[in-house]
Amino acid sequence: MFYFFVILGTIVSYLLGSIPSSVWIGKVFYGIDVREHGSGNAGTTNTLRVLGVKAAIPVFLIDVLKAFVAVLLGSWLSTYSLASWSCVIPLLFGLVAVLGHIFPIYVGFKGGKGVASLLGVALAVTPQAVLFALVVFVIVLLISHYVSLSSMSAGCSYPFFVFFVGNYSILLKIFAIVIAAVILVTHRKNIARLRNGEESKIF
Repeated sequence: MFYFFVILGTIVSYLLGSIPSSVWIGKVFYGIDVREHGSGNAGTTNTLRVLGVKAAIPVFLIDVLKAFVAVLLGSWLSTYSLASWSCVIPLLFGLVAVLGHIFPIYVGFKGGKGVASLLGVALAVTPQAVLFALVVFVIVLLISHYVSLSSMSAGCSYPFFVFFVGNYSILLKIFAIVIAAVILVTHRKNIARLRNGEESKIF
């Protein structure tokens, strides 16, 4: 029965992560599909460029919250599991929610890069390290004005803070490395545009 709930929770986490906040908010309140404008990405940054701050803020909060809730769901379920599962299930549900954000079933599997949702997962499991990574994000953004570069810088610094700030398990350290890798992979096009001097600045 426990494994049934793990499978069910995994499905729920994916469906939760698949909620395309930017697409739905854009279509309902502005009559615009953000994927057809700007960078074509269904994330906070492109929403900010296309629809402005009022649309970007709820998109960001929803994308963070849906992954955060998935981790909480996993944490609740893990209380009924063996000790060896206690850390695995929250991370599993959180990462599945991120996959849902990147490949949302509701809108043809074309979603965002997953940065905000990864932030939601990381915030739930390693809050202290996330705060330091957010400082890196803000500093790089103020200097460069590139959200993509700021996200990658924060993502790559995150494993360092997990390793050296706080007392986190080896599983969470591996998770931090995976996050950094995922952020770099999902920003491949941004890296190319940065190299070519074609990336758009946020302000």
